[in-house]
Amino acid sequence: MAFSASVTEQAFVLKHIVGIEALSQHERFADATPDMVQAIVEGIGAFAEGEFAPLNRIGDTVGARLKDGKVVMPEGFVAAYKAYVANGWGSINAPSAFGGQGLPFSMATVALDSLGAANMAFALCPILSVGAIEAINHHGSDRQKQLFLPKLSTGEWSGTMNLTEPQAGSDVGALKSTATPRGDGTYQIKGTKIYISFGDHDMAENIVHLVLARTPDGPAGTKGISLFLVPKYQVAEDGSFTKANDIKVVSIEHKMGINASPTCVLAFGEEGECIGELIGPEFGGMRAMFTMMNNARLNVGLQGVQIAEAATQKAIWFARERVQSAKASGPSRESVAIVEHPDVRRMLLRMKAGTQAIRALLYLASGYVDRATLGEAGAQDMVDLLTPLAKTYGTDMGSEIASLGIQVHGGMGFVEETGAAQFYRDIRIAAIYEGTNGIQAADLVGRKLAMQGGDVIRNHLAAISQDASDQPGLSALSAACAEVTEYMLSATVDDRLAGSYAYTNMMSVVTAGWLMLKQLQAAQTEIDAGDTSAFLKAKIVACRYYLGVMVPEAFAFKGSAMAGADLLYALDAEDLAA
Repeated sequence: MAFSASVTEQAFVLKHIVGIEALSQHERFADATPDMVQAIVEGIGAFAEGEFAPLNRIGDTVGARLKDGKVVMPEGFVAAYKAYVANGWGSINAPSAFGGQGLPFSMATVALDSLGAANMAFALCPILSVGAIEAINHHGSDRQKQLFLPKLSTGEWSGTMNLTEPQAGSDVGALKSTATPRGDGTYQIKGTKIYISFGDHDMAENIVHLVLARTPDGPAGTKGISLFLVPKYQVAEDGSFTKANDIKVVSIEHKMGINASPTCVLAFGEEGECIGELIGPEFGGMRAMFTMMNNARLNVGLQGVQIAEAATQKAIWFARERVQSAKASGPSRESVAIVEHPDVRRMLLRMKAGTQAIRALLYLASGYVDRATLGEAGAQDMVDLLTPLAKTYGTDMGSEIASLGIQVHGGMGFVEETGAAQFYRDIRIAAIYEGTNGIQAADLVGRKLAMQGGDVIRNHLAAISQDASDQPGLSALSAACAEVTEYMLSATVDDRLAGSYAYTNMMSVVTAGWLMLKQLQAAQTEIDAGDTSAFLKAKIVACRYYLGVMVPEAFAFKGSAMAGADLLYALDAEDLAA
């Protein structure tokens, strides 16, 4: 089957969840007219179908390769990436002052949604560049912006983020890479970074590495970390290349999935000159990097949507084609397509409803990012609250839907040639990188729960309760979330963390359920106005399924959320291994 971009669904969610028409009323986003929005949704969909999707299979089976110390992408990738650049798809949300289109972040979200559903591993390259643009735009000097942002915005140059080291994973403060002043305002960078996605490739002219490192005599831990801009090729003031920095690709990882995304071990300055320049103030590295990471966390959550969409399309196609057994409830003993069997229908509808729920959640967050840039009151608080929900629930649900896709295929799903297994292998990393989902849950019950003394979450749940007054399941879940919220606010640190993942699930489902209710109401309004399209009929059923079946499941998390930490530590480490 051929991948088909979900343009009708995307346009519906942009309208009813993001509120794209209201955003376009602001001068900053005046170019996001209805015609422009529709053209982008349809255009990037067609591009994803025609350029990215056909490369998904070779990206998985051949993958990126290390040859003579350089990463070589599979056949077709370089041409497709150049087409991506030539068509301007990387510049949608980039600052207009530096050659970008300056359109809403929510429109860039749509673009990555389609590109990643067509080819998740390939689309990881633009995701990283988007994060690099954010960090430089917010924390870089005027010179750095003028020199690097135009090329990053078009995609002619790509970006990376370099945090992790062998001894410093989630504990970023343990990193040992160094930045020694050279006396001219630049620094000699030295150290080894691991797990660097697209740390090297042959698609872009230059690669702009953003590297966390320590300057001499800096304080221990995260307080002593600074962020440095370290390009693959040093850049003169006129934008031309002078010489290559000493950045060696030591190896690329052999991974479970996303094989077209080269995950590199990079050695900086081990054999020669590797010059970097400070981004932001000395010791301001974590603040600058979190600008990039927060952006990336939403886009990683979006990867769950991408895979969920692709896996759902493939499963529905297969279920309509695969003929097995007679339908149990009918008089005929003729075998039917498996889509007619109740349990297969259960899986397919769960996949469809789950995909729509996480798309709405990710798009809602992207809309608040746009509102925050406009200075709307409370918008940044909502971005902060929604980020751990979107990253965690988006990737978890994406993994579940990919697994269900394999199940729908039966034994054929376990066979690589069908392609169903690739979706599961690709998405499994998303719950791990850019801060594991456990770290996202800890962030929710730590920093985000404490916002305005808990009132940000209280007000969010109050809004859901008000809208869900005629939805008993959603209303009851909102009340349960409110109860757990008060428990969390008074619980010990260990007890909060012990229940953090369950609480994150409850908050994610109640928020997604609220968004599915909004879509149900919007779809019904359009039907009442005379639109009898199959899309709206399917939307109504998917929303009803999520509200009636998937929302009640979240009540099961309440006990875990409030169980406390005592039982977790009833065994010491030695007894736990018994």
